[in-house]
Amino acid sequence: MHNKVVFRIARAFQDAGFAVLRFNFRGTGRSEGGHDNGLGEQDDLRAAIAFTEEKYPDAEVWLAGFSFGSAVMLRAAACDDRVRAFVAAGVPVSKYDFTGIAQCNKPKLFVQGSLDEFGPAQDVEEFFAALDEPKELKIIQGADHFFEGVLVELTDAVSSFIASVDSSQGQTS
Repeated sequence: MHNKVVFRIARAFQDAGFAVLRFNFRGTGRSEGGHDNGLGEQDDLRAAIAFTEEKYPDAEVWLAGFSFGSAVMLRAAACDDRVRAFVAAGVPVSKYDFTGIAQCNKPKLFVQGSLDEFGPAQDVEEFFAALDEPKELKIIQGADHFFEGVLVELTDAVSSFIASVDSSQGQTS
């Protein structure tokens, strides 16, 4: 939740006028429970979506995740009908199975560093090629998994995506 990548993505959404909820998965930081290898964390995400819908019943729900968070998001909720669009950054495609995500036809942005050690650009490109439209992939050259030194480029990619989805649908956030 306090990671600089997560913070920058959240800031892009805030700047676009979204109400933003950042949270830690179970066992992270001061959160209760223990790490559950991505299974229980899917329930954490679903609970966060339910909380958001209750607090903001008329708002569009967009999701964004980084690293392990992107894996949880893709596996648990990316194709959920309640979700309007999503952003996945630093996706560890080499570590997790994403079966079922290919037929998700909502707007999606993947942002990856060309030097990401947990999701090599080539693996992300192959995964991305199999996904349904609409989709966008931004490989940031020279970036590692944590987008060290290129956080502005990450933020710009997310901000541009938000603007493009809003303008293509004629909707506001």
